[in-house]
Amino acid sequence: MIPWLECADAFPPLELALTEPNGLLCAGGDLAPQRLVLAYRQGIFPWYSAGEPILWWSPDPRMVLVPGEFKISRSLRRTLRAGGYRIRLDSHFADVIGACAKTRRHGQAGTWITAEMQAAYGKLYELGFAHSVETWINNKLLGGLYGLAIGRMFYGESMFSHATDASKLAIAHLARFLAAQGFGLIDCQMNTPHLASLGAREIPRGEFVARLRELTALPPLKGRWLADGASQPWN
Repeated sequence: MIPWLECADAFPPLELALTEPNGLLCAGGDLAPQRLVLAYRQGIFPWYSAGEPILWWSPDPRMVLVPGEFKISRSLRRTLRAGGYRIRLDSHFADVIGACAKTRRHGQAGTWITAEMQAAYGKLYELGFAHSVETWINNKLLGGLYGLAIGRMFYGESMFSHATDASKLAIAHLARFLAAQGFGLIDCQMNTPHLASLGAREIPRGEFVARLRELTALPPLKGRWLADGASQPWN
């Protein structure tokens, strides 16, 4: 059994999260902006399917990527140097999260990015917490990702790709942008071979939470990020 949250309830201690399924902490509550920001500050995120109650998670260990440790494969480096694309930030957030919701993923019958989730993160975008990174090719949005920034901590949520390396281009530029802005970590939540290939690694939840406290206390980048703030040429 896991605790059930009413809208005004605090989150339970992370130590109460289940080991199977890994990180399931509690259910209920709501997706109000203040609830979501509080959750992410504590190392908790919502993840559930349509028809289920809101489920809150904090897995141990936690998959993270240090921005300066992003791994660039030879093929991706060739694509980065060749150009022919444009990276934009915060210009089409709704389109990015909508594309992430519609993208079919191996082993998943549906999407956890429900209409309710899209609306909730749209509010966070309006408040300056949520951000999108977009890969444009021939003036078409063909890849990207979205996530949250609190202080100098970035929480990756989902990505999509409708062209070869389109999402990798977005995360490569995001990693360089965040490193330049003094961000210490990108939260990747769960371990996948794809994330590991990009340089992400697992750390104990206790270490993750300690880094969260440090990074979320730093001054944030205020407001919308510059639409072309990550588009400098790649050497």
